[in-house]
Amino acid sequence: MAVGVVLAPRWRFLGIVCLALGFALRVDAVEVYTTSELFVENGTRARLPCTFKSSEVVSSKAFVTWDFLPDSGGEAFTVFFFSGGQTYPVADDRFKDRITWNGDLNKKDGSVYIENMQFKDNGTYICTVKNPPDVSGSPARLLLRVVAKENLPVYSAGTLAGIVVGAVAGFLLLVGLIVGLVICMNNSSNSNSNKNYSGCSTTESLMAPVKQTPKKSSSETQGLVNNLPTGSHQGPVIYAQLDHSGGTSNEIIKSESVVYADILKK
Repeated sequence: MAVGVVLAPRWRFLGIVCLALGFALRVDAVEVYTTSELFVENGTRARLPCTFKSSEVVSSKAFVTWDFLPDSGGEAFTVFFFSGGQTYPVADDRFKDRITWNGDLNKKDGSVYIENMQFKDNGTYICTVKNPPDVSGSPARLLLRVVAKENLPVYSAGTLAGIVVGAVAGFLLLVGLIVGLVICMNNSSNSNSNKNYSGCSTTESLMAPVKQTPKKSSSETQGLVNNLPTGSHQGPVIYAQLDHSGGTSNEIIKSESVVYADILKK
């Protein structure tokens, strides 16, 4: 047997209203950012940065709160409150007349200045931002260290990271420039070699004239034979015809007589 449950009209109406409110109400978290650690010289002014992100347009209801948790112990307490374009007094006067507004809510900046930092100001500073209806979200924490001038670090963690990244980027850029320059020089050298090459072709080599040896007359040939030393044995005289034309045919066009003589040792 099925059992039906029927709600009374008023309860049914309240259920519809609650369901509608559940869909209508949308609460987003405000994201707040600051530096994790900050070193400040004793007696100088410190800027405590604080930025935020909100899905809602920043309105006059938005406010920024700075709390301080001293290293000496105890509970955190509010040292600064800003809303509607003005600063409101706080119960603790530890930073009275020393802390001032340096932000711009329209630019989503909630930074402050603290003058004449003292060693007693060492501790954790907490930045909280609310921009209704964005009222949830975690605050940002900044650990501040007041030190003597000689104890200031040469570079902060953020600055050191920036230097490392910049050095690596510069090195990669330099390598790229060198590689590009080498490639351009190689291309230019190859282009000039091809342009300045003046070698001859196979046809030109074959058609080039060949320097011919002066032709000896028959009387000069006979003179060589007659000038042999007396008493020496003259070997056989061989006459040969040499082609000096440089041509490619088998026909002998120009020729001369060559004497080959064997001269015996005395």
